[in-house]
Amino acid sequence: MSDIRQQVADLGASFFTRRLTFGRTGNISVRDGDRILLTPTGASLGALDPAALSVIDINGDHVDGPKPSKEGFLHAAVYRSRPGAGAVIHLHSTYSVAVSCLDGLDPADVLPPLTAYYVMRVGRLPLLPYHAPGDATLKETAEKVAVDHHAFLLANHGPVVAGTDLAAAADAIEELEETARLFLLLDGRATRPLTPAQAGALGGTR
Repeated sequence: MSDIRQQVADLGASFFTRRLTFGRTGNISVRDGDRILLTPTGASLGALDPAALSVIDINGDHVDGPKPSKEGFLHAAVYRSRPGAGAVIHLHSTYSVAVSCLDGLDPADVLPPLTAYYVMRVGRLPLLPYHAPGDATLKETAEKVAVDHHAFLLANHGPVVAGTDLAAAADAIEELEETARLFLLLDGRATRPLTPAQAGALGGTR
């Protein structure tokens, strides 16, 4: 697991340097069987120590290492619903958070299919109701939504994305952030999203 630990630290530093996260926000996890390697509570993703990551089990219980992120329960919920997921990333990335604060969103599908890569890497993006950070009552909702969606947006909070591995999860959450940015840049302008047929041809789930 030493290589995976270094990959988590490197990815966290990359997110931090590129302002996809800031301060001591966001969390990253990787699954190894029924054990989940998770960034610890109060840690900056820009300064992670590969040797000082937390370990939780599939139920979200702390089993080793420093105290885990208070949102470890959310990662565990996604893994329970998606046995093929190898990594989960949650960020407070600016444009995605901005979208999560807008009124009048479709909670079943927040962003339009503006680009092919958004359709392929994200698909439909549900909006989950607001819960305070660390509020474990979100667990049941997240577990239910994650059965059919590998990405979702927490209202007034930020995105959560699962992938088969760290690279896939990172690709998806970065695509989500760029699409949120496009969505805000295009506000008030007539847009031409992909049609259902175009999205379907890409293997999208719209």
